[in-house]
Amino acid sequence: MLRFILGFFGAIFSFVTIGAVLAGLIVGAIFWMYGRDLPDHDQLSQYAPPTISRVYSAEGELIDEFAQERRLFVPSSEIPDLVKQAFISAEDKNFYTHHGYDTLGMVKAAIDMAQGGALRGASTITQQVMKNFLLSGDRSAERKIKELILAARLEETLSKDQILELYLNEIYLGQNSYGVAAAAQTYFNKKLSDLDAEEAAYLAALPKAPSTYHPVREMDRAVARRNFVLREMNENGYLDDESYEVARAAPLKSVQNGDYDSFRRSVPPRDYFTDEIRRQLSQDFGETEFFTGGLSIRSTFDPDLQGRAAESLRHGLEQYDRSRGIWRGTGATIATDTLGDEGLWRAALAETDVPRDITGWYPAVVLSTEDSTAQLGIEGLDRDAETQFIPANDVTWARRAGQNRAQVPADLVSAGDVVLVRQMTDDAGNPTRWSLRQVPEVQGAFMAMDVNSGRVLAMQGGFSYQSSVFNRATQATRQPGSSFKPFVYAAALDSGYTPATIVIDAPIEVNIGGTIWRPKNYSNKFYGPTPLRTGIERSRNLMTVRLAQAVGMDTVADYAERFGVYDDMGPYLANSLGSEETTLWRMVAAYSMFANGGERVQPTLVDRVQDRWGKTIYRHEARRCTDCEKLNLPRGEAPHIDSDREQVMDPITAYQLTSMMKGVVDRGTASGRVNLPVPTAGKTGTTNDEKDVWFVGFTSNIAAGCYIGYDQPRPLGRGAAGGSMCGPVFNEFMKYAVEIFGGGPFKVPPGGHFIKIDRISGARLADSATGPNVVAEYFRDGVTPVFGAAAMVDGGFAMGSELPLYSRSEALRAAEEIITSTGERRSIPRKATFGAISSGGLY
Repeated sequence: MLRFILGFFGAIFSFVTIGAVLAGLIVGAIFWMYGRDLPDHDQLSQYAPPTISRVYSAEGELIDEFAQERRLFVPSSEIPDLVKQAFISAEDKNFYTHHGYDTLGMVKAAIDMAQGGALRGASTITQQVMKNFLLSGDRSAERKIKELILAARLEETLSKDQILELYLNEIYLGQNSYGVAAAAQTYFNKKLSDLDAEEAAYLAALPKAPSTYHPVREMDRAVARRNFVLREMNENGYLDDESYEVARAAPLKSVQNGDYDSFRRSVPPRDYFTDEIRRQLSQDFGETEFFTGGLSIRSTFDPDLQGRAAESLRHGLEQYDRSRGIWRGTGATIATDTLGDEGLWRAALAETDVPRDITGWYPAVVLSTEDSTAQLGIEGLDRDAETQFIPANDVTWARRAGQNRAQVPADLVSAGDVVLVRQMTDDAGNPTRWSLRQVPEVQGAFMAMDVNSGRVLAMQGGFSYQSSVFNRATQATRQPGSSFKPFVYAAALDSGYTPATIVIDAPIEVNIGGTIWRPKNYSNKFYGPTPLRTGIERSRNLMTVRLAQAVGMDTVADYAERFGVYDDMGPYLANSLGSEETTLWRMVAAYSMFANGGERVQPTLVDRVQDRWGKTIYRHEARRCTDCEKLNLPRGEAPHIDSDREQVMDPITAYQLTSMMKGVVDRGTASGRVNLPVPTAGKTGTTNDEKDVWFVGFTSNIAAGCYIGYDQPRPLGRGAAGGSMCGPVFNEFMKYAVEIFGGGPFKVPPGGHFIKIDRISGARLADSATGPNVVAEYFRDGVTPVFGAAAMVDGGFAMGSELPLYSRSEALRAAEEIITSTGERRSIPRKATFGAISSGGLY
């Protein structure tokens, strides 16, 4: 009997042992089979998750973000224990004790499923890391086995904190937020260190299904899940009883529910400046690195100057648009049956696609048009029936196309129309009424930069970024017209010509492919022998063409390319008048080289770029300050800056040209339009048929430029000119800029001397001469200047006899007086006809 019993139990033991061995072999075989060719988990030790690239202003304020996935990477050492404890309690309470997988958890999950419970994965945080990083998300036994194998291997490679760091930075938590730092910002607009226990617990509730626990649409379920996490934290010893009760009773506040301001509201709306940074850095670093590399970009952006640039350009564009008197509106409407319910029309108004980035302008809906007024409902403002209306006298400037001038608002707008409005004030600043506004059809651009460093201080690529993202400062290629002429004069001055050189201002005929081109001055007159200075001050086309012919268009083209105006300029004579297209970005950069003495300077929107680890991978400033580390400098001395920049043109030439362009502002085509308290130089430009108007100018430290024209080029109309349209834009901005940056006399380079001449005839005058026509020109030492007929240039074109040349006084006037749309009297040059071939530059 005993032998039988021993035999029986021996058999059972043998069966169990053999079964265990077989089971072990089977399990081992399974793990061996699935353990082959698994992804390399060692790469996770070097993993750099896709993170947000951030753009900061020159003062370090966040101004924009770019990302494919909204993630802010935070190292484990900077993640508060409270946040870690919340996620461990919710997802893997044994995280710090298991070896990558939780056997007890898997057994409980199997028992629950056998008893008819819901299928649950029983995955540890380590397993979830494997699934998220290296495996697919499908629910299969094969994937689960691979997950277990990789989790066990990872536990041998990385520390628990490193694994938790990967998990907390990678996990998706809804609302396009990846990782706990981005989620804390999205839901609570807080840093991780500022989260309360109930907020940390809510974030820990989200990994299961973020949309299921939305803080507004599914608030009850979200609170229940949050409270479950809080209970787990309490039971695991992470929260004491008092803290648990307080957190459990707390309401679920969130950005989505309106309890906190959105983080995006603290960041300025995207504009032309930051969008151009995106465009340029995406080219330099690649789109993938820019959108996922977590770059920290310190830009040159100055919010005050950018605001002034936008405002100045808008004033110029709107003034022109209103002078045309055509009402177009926004084209958007709201169903009239919603106008009686404030909640309905406000919701509908919020959905309309109209620009909201124009300072002082508000979207509004016309609620009714009664008698001589129009009642408004204005976005973001409480309704005030006494003030929110458009009076009749506000609309008399406009008319609908094909109709008579409006007399009452109903002539322009109807109930349900979505409009843009601006509040008007009296002299004391008190609100008086609301005024209809519209985005102009005409467009333009403005840009300003530091002439020494190349830092772009402001750039506005159009009237409104939200209305049109096309950046006309960098993307629009337009004819610069007469604003190109300084490069012709620069080539001449560097080729041996002097400010006293006389150029014949007389008719020219050029045979171009069998077609006769007859360029003319804007005044349709010619003035005979004239010195260079007067030619550029009065923007004489015939002088410029003769000078370009004498110097050679190959030389002129070389100068234009050297200054970066063009990459490959065609050596055609008409191009001397600015008929070949370029951008405002290039023109302002080129003019900066006139201002800084002829040194090459590259415009930049970015001072520095750092990678996610803080390493500087780009720095714009290549110059070195040799004295900046000293605590004290001798009185009257400034820090010394070492620079190895290329000298694009001779410094004396740069000064001669600057002096001439200062005459453009003082008494030439920009006089009366540009009036700054510091010396200013510049050049106007108006292209053939007044399709584009320009003004580019500079002080001793800032260069700025403006261009205005229709996106699909067409004439701007009689009287449109660079001086009258772009000059005021430049002047408005620069008046503010010089208050900050100052300005002084243009630096006179060594190696020359001053001689007084008559700026009309070019004759040499005594050193004691004075008067309105006396100008001190700068000549190179060692070069004997030639005056009078001996210095005359005709460019190879003969000057016909019996020409009706104009007198000295007519040469100074050469204009007609007109009355503008605002009732002002203005003197403008007379119109010229340029023949069949476009010449580009008129005035």
